[in-house]
Amino acid sequence: MTDAAALHARTLTLDSHIDIPWPDGPDPFTDSTRCVDLPKMRRGGLGAGCFVAYVPQGPRTDAATAASFDRALAMLQAIHAMGAGSLARVTVSADEVEAAHRAGAIAVIPVVENAQAIGADLSRIAVFAGRGVRYVTLTHNGHNALADAAIPRAELGDPQALHGGLSALGRQAIREMNRLGIMVDVSHTAKATMMQAAAWSRSPVVASHSCARALSDHPRNLDDEQLDALRDAGGVIQITAMPAFLRRGAPEAEVTVADLVTHIDYAVRRIGLDHVGISSDFDGGGGITGWRSAAESGNVTAELVARGYDEGAIAALWGGNFLRVMRAAERLAE
Repeated sequence: MTDAAALHARTLTLDSHIDIPWPDGPDPFTDSTRCVDLPKMRRGGLGAGCFVAYVPQGPRTDAATAASFDRALAMLQAIHAMGAGSLARVTVSADEVEAAHRAGAIAVIPVVENAQAIGADLSRIAVFAGRGVRYVTLTHNGHNALADAAIPRAELGDPQALHGGLSALGRQAIREMNRLGIMVDVSHTAKATMMQAAAWSRSPVVASHSCARALSDHPRNLDDEQLDALRDAGGVIQITAMPAFLRRGAPEAEVTVADLVTHIDYAVRRIGLDHVGISSDFDGGGGITGWRSAAESGNVTAELVARGYDEGAIAALWGGNFLRVMRAAERLAE
């Protein structure tokens, strides 16, 4: 019988979407009330995380996007500071993530959520690349200058669709992200945006924190047509521990690790093992019974073992597939 704890301990486990406290919050080097800090990651055997410089959607004005860009840069500075101690390393390539794991260090991967921080100034993408950013989420809730979101914001004057998916600027932004080796993240985007991005991007796209709409009819989830397009583009969906995405309408306390793995099972059957991964959305609303913090990450592996996944499959789900997409983006960089 497989020893799930031992398997978990030797697996490179990567959580592809973790929010950071901003502007104030506890020291990431000490145990805190947050879902994720470096001690909890160590205790739970979580070896790598994409830490998010998140900017909320605001008005689509030059002043608002400039403020969002400044916020993102400041948050990226805080993410880089997580590599100052002995527990963690900031990693900006798939090889560096694996090297950190071999050395016993936690891999910190900087990312940006919401291209509102780019606005109409595509030169900002190169600035992000220079700060080690490995993916940019095209939208959050609310349309921006690049693309339509899955959830429009009426209070910002959003129509149901603003661009019909990607704007012309959004297509240019994806080409620039491809040129710089930054992955295109389609979580939070409208279906039209996601489908167009998967077709337009020269490298595979990633849905960094989404679930299967066939199992939970939430606008943030991907339907079967989207999952198929993701597979056909060589991409990956990172199934996430957001209660409403897993079981919309269910009491939060009743949503469990078993529900997370049920979505993983569905996606694996639909599009194949190579196109599925794992994320938490911790400290951004994620957290389910059995996986409330990084310290409980071993419970996900235990459930995968119980469902019959072998060690190779679990390694692929827990990070191998994400790193494949990351390497594909790196190879395209000029």
